[in-house]
Amino acid sequence: MTQEAVDTGRGVRPATIADVGILLQLQAAYYADDGYPFVEAEARACWERLLDEPDWGRAWVAERDGRIVAYSVLTFGYSLEYRGRDAFVDELYVAPEWRGQGLAREALSVIDAACAEAGVRALHLEVERHKEAARGLYRRWGFVEHDRVLMTKPVGR
Repeated sequence: MTQEAVDTGRGVRPATIADVGILLQLQAAYYADDGYPFVEAEARACWERLLDEPDWGRAWVAERDGRIVAYSVLTFGYSLEYRGRDAFVDELYVAPEWRGQGLAREALSVIDAACAEAGVRALHLEVERHKEAARGLYRRWGFVEHDRVLMTKPVGR
């Protein structure tokens, strides 16, 4: 599947290497909002690898008034439980002044189409418990909360 294959024509387009500078600015704001650590050099390397390796995932940006105001990232995996390729909405961020205007729904629509094209059998995401509006959107989009606990172990650090 090519990154260009899923473009809604509604201001959401595949991200490119040329977008990395603004993507880093948006990502830094996102991480600051949620208290996540952000190291620009590491983030830049991750963006460049992702955009260079379509087997790992896809990224899109949303433009309004000639500037990038949101981004979304889909990464691929494989699941025995779901019997095949699965994917993860790794990040979906909309700049605060552009929230409530349908950009997250547009991003999810593009992600759904990319998943269908890539043969993904299950799509996952995680969201902060206190973000009720986001959780509501994801529920309306068909995501189901499980009675599981996400656990993460950094490897090789």
